[in-house]
Amino acid sequence: MSPCPSGNRKVAVVGVALSDCGRVDETTPYALHAQAARRALADSGLDRSVIDGFASAGLGTLAPVEVAEYLGLRPTWVDSTSVGGSTWEVMAAHAADAIAAGRANAVLLAYGSTARADIRAGRRTGDLSFGARGPLQFEVPYGHTLIAKYAMAARRHMHAYGTTLEQLASVAVQARQNAALNPDAMFRDPITVDDVLSGPMIADPFTKLHCCPRSDGGAAVLLVAEEYVRDCRTAPVWVLGTGEHVSHTTMSEWPDFTVSPAAVSGRIAFGRAGVRPAEIDVAQIYDAFTYMTLVTLEDLGFCAKGEGGAFVEKGRLRVTGGELPVNTDGGGLSAQHPGMRGLFLLVEAVRQLRGEAGARQVRRTSGELPALAVASGTGGWFCSAGTVVLGR
Repeated sequence: MSPCPSGNRKVAVVGVALSDCGRVDETTPYALHAQAARRALADSGLDRSVIDGFASAGLGTLAPVEVAEYLGLRPTWVDSTSVGGSTWEVMAAHAADAIAAGRANAVLLAYGSTARADIRAGRRTGDLSFGARGPLQFEVPYGHTLIAKYAMAARRHMHAYGTTLEQLASVAVQARQNAALNPDAMFRDPITVDDVLSGPMIADPFTKLHCCPRSDGGAAVLLVAEEYVRDCRTAPVWVLGTGEHVSHTTMSEWPDFTVSPAAVSGRIAFGRAGVRPAEIDVAQIYDAFTYMTLVTLEDLGFCAKGEGGAFVEKGRLRVTGGELPVNTDGGGLSAQHPGMRGLFLLVEAVRQLRGEAGARQVRRTSGELPALAVASGTGGWFCSAGTVVLGR
């Protein structure tokens, strides 16, 4: 298993961190960016002078410029790709390619959001309908919200494959069981399938506990070329393979509601990494809603199309006793969800591979640390996907 991005140099993740998360009322998104960035740099043991690449999205009209200035950085390589929740896996892919090709040496990815505090203060944090212009003008007038689009997709899967509400609810239950092991998770109290099913309806078939909370928080990840690894205080986690894919904006242009763009991004990432889904020890999957976890597991190849319901209901996703621990920090459903959670997936994947996850640490049946992890983000309403395979 040798690290091999698309260029000549190997690329490693050497620093990861979260800012304060959950309920962080007395701060700004810029401050959360900075807090996470400082912590990730400290985690790596490198000096900030090595950073010559920076990527950010979701804040301001010139995100990488504005945030870089706030952080005191003057990068020669930048990325502001914004494709929703998969943004950070796509940015990690772009950064790895740039480093491998010699166009950058050390790239910092940083994100911060006060989405929860903004809502509580009556400030709008963005409109995913983008008004009634362009393709969405044919959906917005009818109140077709983001959650309604996910709900429609879930209903289609239920119709086509017999997926049950209980199976979808089990995803939320297992996420909460994992969150109970994470002292930083927003919600740690146990829930049952009945709790999920009996909650207030948000968008049929999703009740409240099928949906992520809104939180504040930030994250940062530092990727470097292989020659920098010897100067780091942490063990490297290698970028083995990446993939990205976009699907649709208008629901009528989505060929199959039961197939997400991860079916393509995952196939590309695993192919580039030279590993099979069956070899993965731990998976971090974007889960704004329970159905996202189920269908992404199918599309990444952990089970066949239509078998996601049976796959998730056996407790396979749990840290304790699960065959494929998924969203080991509690995921967006229980840990935190500040708006674009893709960077949090990478942080948790790296911590698991380095053995730094505390009570939620996954171990192989032999007792060894996990060797391979996958992080797969989804953007919009299954509009985009980015998948990253990481290894020790």
